[in-house]
Amino acid sequence: MPRLEHPVRRIGGRDIDFSRQTAVMAIVNRTPDSFYDKGATFALDAAVASGAAAFAAGAALVDVGGVKFAPGPALPVEDELRRVLPVVRELSPLGAVSVDTFQPAVAKAAIAAGAAVINDTTGVHDPAMADVVADSDATLVVAHSLAAPRTQLPLPHYQDVVAEVGEFLRARVDLAVGHGVPRERIIVDPGHDLNKNTRQSLELTRRLGELADIGLPMLVAASNKDFVGEALGRERHQRLPGSLATAVFCVLQGARIVRAHNVVETVDALRMVEAILGWREPVYELHNTKPEGNA
Repeated sequence: MPRLEHPVRRIGGRDIDFSRQTAVMAIVNRTPDSFYDKGATFALDAAVASGAAAFAAGAALVDVGGVKFAPGPALPVEDELRRVLPVVRELSPLGAVSVDTFQPAVAKAAIAAGAAVINDTTGVHDPAMADVVADSDATLVVAHSLAAPRTQLPLPHYQDVVAEVGEFLRARVDLAVGHGVPRERIIVDPGHDLNKNTRQSLELTRRLGELADIGLPMLVAASNKDFVGEALGRERHQRLPGSLATAVFCVLQGARIVRAHNVVETVDALRMVEAILGWREPVYELHNTKPEGNA
């Protein structure tokens, strides 16, 4: 396992020791066109109920997004704020809330509303994002993606996808630190499928341990993504087994946060990994614990 810098992180009022703990980040999309749920949590009450259920099921964080990553027209900041802020206000008393945004103005308002994490899937494309996070107690997730926000990168090419992702992440972490964000408040995300094809995402997964050597807690967001579907020949709602296999493999390679749509199943998978590694005690012990034995 890689050696983590500052393994104990205080996020949303809770200490997480990433040297021997994993965390599930649940997904709540307040978008009408999200790739997985197709707007199932676009309504405010549905979004809040989904986030509350995720916390109750064992998620350590809930990631709220008002704009999907895929290419498309810009959404006015005011509209994104109207989608995101009410959910943050409702959920932040229940646990650590993350906001998936690349807009510094949205990040600033979200932190003021109670968000503990800013998840920038554009890799701090706008350095002002680092300034906003630096002026708070929030954690910053720095993801790898090459294209400008909401634009397409056709036929992505890498000489060595893992080396280039690692170089990008190190440079963006240095940028954030240069703007005042302490390293102990930074998490990295290799960006599965973000400006990458299926073979590139598979290689990224296979060699994920090389990126864990960056020394910062790593988030993986592979849940139900196209590389899982294309690897198995499965449609969007048939990708849970592949997603769980990917999550477990990534944790064994050093990932510590798994962003997931299917919270109950992912929490169980990660808790089982922790139990196997000796990081978590069994909930109870009955099997073969009595003289007469148990079948």
